[in-house]
Amino acid sequence: MIKERILVIGACGQIGVELTLALRKKYGNDTVVASDLREENPLLRGTGPYVTLDVMNKEMLHVMVIRQNITQIYLLAAILSATGEKNPNLAWSLNMESLLNVLEIARDENVQKVFWPSSIAVFGPSSPKVNCPQQTIIEPVTVYGISKYAGEFWCNYYHHRYGVDVRSIRYPGLISYKSQPGGGTTDYAVEIFYDAKEKGSYECFLKEDTYLPMMYMPDAIRATIELMEAPAENLTVHTSYNVHGMSFSPKEISVEIRKHMEDFTITYNPDYRQPIAESWPQSIDDSTARRDWGWKPEYDLAGMTEDMLKNIK
Repeated sequence: MIKERILVIGACGQIGVELTLALRKKYGNDTVVASDLREENPLLRGTGPYVTLDVMNKEMLHVMVIRQNITQIYLLAAILSATGEKNPNLAWSLNMESLLNVLEIARDENVQKVFWPSSIAVFGPSSPKVNCPQQTIIEPVTVYGISKYAGEFWCNYYHHRYGVDVRSIRYPGLISYKSQPGGGTTDYAVEIFYDAKEKGSYECFLKEDTYLPMMYMPDAIRATIELMEAPAENLTVHTSYNVHGMSFSPKEISVEIRKHMEDFTITYNPDYRQPIAESWPQSIDDSTARRDWGWKPEYDLAGMTEDMLKNIK
């Protein structure tokens, strides 16, 4: 049996920190090499190897994969939806080139598995709003969504053309207390908890009745690892799997917070992120993921809210 050697690219981001820690707990600290362009996240310090790595430097990445005998790559580096709209060319360049670099190297070095996250941002105004299915009309309106949808087809192409075992999840909005969000349209659902604890109030950049699909980070990490451990023969989707945790509006999450903090108040000042949110589905049908690899979320809005407020210092 080959000993796994795992490279996490973008390990200091919102998903990367917690995924790296979870992989180290499962496979061993020295087995998981964390990498990012940024300074090492404090939560990662002392837990395993860390290297400074620019995923856009294909030669440097290639050398790293060979020297470290990498068997699995998790590519998490990306420019997210709201940030991407401020610099579309940079977002497209980073999101696409980083993926193609990893897919090329995975093919050339026979890397066993690649994980690359997609997003609900692939969906657009013409996609069904409720229980948006795995296969449906997809016409994204953000550069982030366009890059993710194109990326899904590159993953599918490298799987069918070259046999690269690349797996992907369309993440909904992710909520976590361990690491700050990275410029996404669903970030309000993290910011609201921090402001509730610090100020007792929050000004939301979306309208009160804007429903979006969300997921608590422990569920997202578990979904990622469960997909990567699923037998290849069970997987029928080689673009990206829909997964769903919960759906709620800013008003609903504020009501839930008030159950723990009676004096909490919320105001609304919708900005450029409102049209982005309105272009996405309100809920996601993830029955294909449930069928193929047994996906099932553990957290609902009440459970997540209680855990977030308990853990935010």
